[in-house]
Amino acid sequence: MGGLGAPEIILIIVAILIMFGGKKIPELMKGLGKGVKEFKDAQNGESTTANTTTTEEKPKV
Repeated sequence: MGGLGAPEIILIIVAILIMFGGKKIPELMKGLGKGVKEFKDAQNGESTTANTTTTEEKPKV
């Protein structure tokens, strides 16, 4: 009772393609993947600011 079968999944995919178009889907998936990664990092207690901060080396003259 209440499970999604193949026809329902196909209908959902077709509706998404009609709403967003083929060019927007990769951008949406990229944003979704980034959000999931940030969520998992937050669950593990990792900070994204600690990973992106680096020390700059001064150029030798």
